[in-house]
Amino acid sequence: MGGFGSGRHRQYNAKNTTDNYRVIDIRRWRRDGLLELGSSFSCKWILEGETVSSMKVSVEVDRLVLSYCYKLSDNEPKNMHYQILIDWTLCNFGGERPWFFCPVKGCHKRVAILYGGAVFACRNCYDLVYSSQRENLLDRITRKADKIRHKLNWEPGILNGAELKPKGMHWITFNLLRAKHEDLVGFLLLEASLRFGAPVLY
Repeated sequence: MGGFGSGRHRQYNAKNTTDNYRVIDIRRWRRDGLLELGSSFSCKWILEGETVSSMKVSVEVDRLVLSYCYKLSDNEPKNMHYQILIDWTLCNFGGERPWFFCPVKGCHKRVAILYGGAVFACRNCYDLVYSSQRENLLDRITRKADKIRHKLNWEPGILNGAELKPKGMHWITFNLLRAKHEDLVGFLLLEASLRFGAPVLY
């Protein structure tokens, strides 16, 4: 079930969301062991089973070199090849944590995630918001309810009703999640009744 108000048209001058952009996360590259000096690796973005974009990354001293092809607004491809400086900071419990420096001139903000348009840059440079920042109260409640349904291995959408306890889940955990789900569903259905005059059938 979509959230109340889902399907709304994008407001004029509304900011783009982070979901509309390719993402690179240096923390994930670190966890995957891809930041070894002198190494190189490839990134792919896949949509509906097909590769829609790819990029080569080379690891150098205190920097990464990105190489990829970007289509301009007139659909003419342009080969992009530039460096992104990286920094390492000490963690509280030992080890080091890597960061990107945003490559946009005049920014150089230290971030973990960059978003790809023509170049990969920080969220502030692209003036992006998170999708959750576009949600109203009912959208957030609906998302929380579906998040619980996912934990319970239930079909998404509150109108699909409650299902059985997942195999292997403790009863205490199941009862707590179910109670939270029931509270959220009760709120949503009451709000629907107040807004649209629909009867509450819960």
